[in-house]
Amino acid sequence: MKDSPINQVDKLYNKAYDFILDKGPGVLTGIIILIVGLWLIKIFSRWLHNGMHRRDIDPSLKPFFISLSITVLRILLVITVLQIVGVQMTIFAALIGAVGVAAGLALSGTLQNFASGVLILLLKPFGVGDNIIAQGQEGTVTSIQIFYTIVTTFDNRTVVVPNSKLSNEVIINLSAEGTRRLDVEMKFNYGMDFNQIKQIINTTIDQSKDLLKTPERRIGVSALEEGGYKVSISIWLKAHGFNDARFLFQENLMANLKGAEIKLPGMS
Repeated sequence: MKDSPINQVDKLYNKAYDFILDKGPGVLTGIIILIVGLWLIKIFSRWLHNGMHRRDIDPSLKPFFISLSITVLRILLVITVLQIVGVQMTIFAALIGAVGVAAGLALSGTLQNFASGVLILLLKPFGVGDNIIAQGQEGTVTSIQIFYTIVTTFDNRTVVVPNSKLSNEVIINLSAEGTRRLDVEMKFNYGMDFNQIKQIINTTIDQSKDLLKTPERRIGVSALEEGGYKVSISIWLKAHGFNDARFLFQENLMANLKGAEIKLPGMS
């Protein structure tokens, strides 16, 4: 014998009532925790932003770290609320684990570049505007991104270097110290007076505005060979504009030597 409509309504009511009594406190608690958690995450986001600003964290890292932290906290909050409500997370955990493993294998190179980019931005072995030699390329760093670094060579080529290459191999930072040493070696016949040559070199250095007076210059005979002797010149320049200053100095030195009738090998 079928139940009457009234009995069916009563049974439905009783099931709903039992469900509310059983699950209601957990759902209510989950809602409260969700609201409070979102509020706390918002406060944490502001605190994190201010903390990074005080610590002078690289601007390229600030948005990423803040976004990553908030996303992770929100995911943890949702998982916590679902567990409090009573949702079984076993299947979700297995799916997340499987997706994580697959993504890790597929993006291993990308993740390596990402980790290297974070290290470069935090440790700062070089910065934007520095002249570096990397991967056989010499140029100026124009941008440091999370996954790659952009270097503009002196002949105006744009080179995009993955950050993993920069963190795992030797990088020569030409401008980190602010100054560089220029070494020039010239050969003269034994008939040429060294003191006269040294005086001309010193005069040429003193006349140049691009050459630094300190650290102290070094000028001396570096080798005695058949047919002549070699003079070594070591002077200091600013790191930026090194090549321009080198070219100008060498041109002026050659002109001054020629004007003093000091012959270089090969000159008639």
